[in-house]
Amino acid sequence: MFAATEEKASRWYTGVTRYQWLVLAIASAGWAFDTFEGQLFNITRNQLLADILNVGPGDPAIKRYGDAFLGIFLVGGTTGGLLFGSLADRFGRRPTMIVTILMYSIFSGLTFFAQSLWQVAVLRFLVAMGVGGEWAVAASLVAEVFPKSARAHASGIFHATSIFGTWMAALAGLAVGAQWRYAFLIGVLPALLVLWVRASVNESESWSDRAAGGQSVKLGSFRELLLHPQWGPRAFLGMLLAAVGLATFWGVTVAGQDLAKQIMLNGGVAEKIAAERAKFAYGIVETAGGGLGLLAFGPICVRLGRKRTFALLHLAALAMVPITCYLPRNYFQLLILLPVFGFFTLSMHAGYAIYFPELFPTHLRATGTGFCFNGGRILAAPMLWFSGWLKSLPGMDLRLAVTLLGLLFSLGLIIILFLPETRNQPLPD
Repeated sequence: MFAATEEKASRWYTGVTRYQWLVLAIASAGWAFDTFEGQLFNITRNQLLADILNVGPGDPAIKRYGDAFLGIFLVGGTTGGLLFGSLADRFGRRPTMIVTILMYSIFSGLTFFAQSLWQVAVLRFLVAMGVGGEWAVAASLVAEVFPKSARAHASGIFHATSIFGTWMAALAGLAVGAQWRYAFLIGVLPALLVLWVRASVNESESWSDRAAGGQSVKLGSFRELLLHPQWGPRAFLGMLLAAVGLATFWGVTVAGQDLAKQIMLNGGVAEKIAAERAKFAYGIVETAGGGLGLLAFGPICVRLGRKRTFALLHLAALAMVPITCYLPRNYFQLLILLPVFGFFTLSMHAGYAIYFPELFPTHLRATGTGFCFNGGRILAAPMLWFSGWLKSLPGMDLRLAVTLLGLLFSLGLIIILFLPETRNQPLPD
């Protein structure tokens, strides 16, 4: 009886209030729609660019402009993350979250009317600003609202909901078929989330106390963040840690689809069939494993600590990449490995939502969190071009290229050595 009582008391969600669950639900919905808006272009870009450029579906200009717009999205996300992270520290989490949600919803919906490349480029940049800003604000809000005993689990759940955004984008793309404009019209729907935010979310107590307690420090100051002897090194090292995860995502994790297609083509499967099965292998099977990995980071880091968990998962990813590339001999064997591959190569991304808000004081929390994650986007952006160049080298085996790119996980092992452990510690104030 006493053992059962003790076990119940030790559960992480014991004592979590209804309001705290509500904040997690709203923040998670915002992040899921973030991902939805980001993935919507990837799902529809072939039809979109073929129509805008007035070319056939196989024209090389589609890939060229598609990669360029992805680069624009990364730059926009970085700009928004830095700008709105700072504004959230200056003016509060709640109003900044409202602005970012409206921004990515409205400008995504306006893509319905786009008639030229420059219009698409401007709209994608503005959507990305909202997407990048909302993550930094929501991650900070969840960390501040939940108690120390539940913070890691809640933040891990928050980030894991990105999987739902990917699935929603895929379903929207399937629903509209070649009529890509209607998919972006669906993208206006997240704006309704603003009504929920306005009605339900209060400003976090830690930010309100800091804002009301005098202005001895400047809220959201990049100068203080980057030049401070304690916060500056944390910001730059956090940015490098995020860059490893984001670079390996574009270079390694998404390559699961290419590995599946290649192994089927080598087995004599027709290209059209191989392409469809490869989408299923990545979009459903591997992504499901990645979602489980995101959910697992929180419980693991509560037991082992943040640093050990990051190190363990980077090491596991480093080992799993060549295993996935070289061990399977057919499509079905690869399907068995892909969830594990997704689990280890994606799981550390939830750690960013847990760990980065714990590195900075209240008046710099959203600024520092946004700097780490979105600064990592810029550092990782060249991986898009390098990965494509490496994989397209004459005679380059895709399996070897992905394995070489997977060596980036070893950098994460080095970076985490120089960052502090934050388990069982209150948020810096």
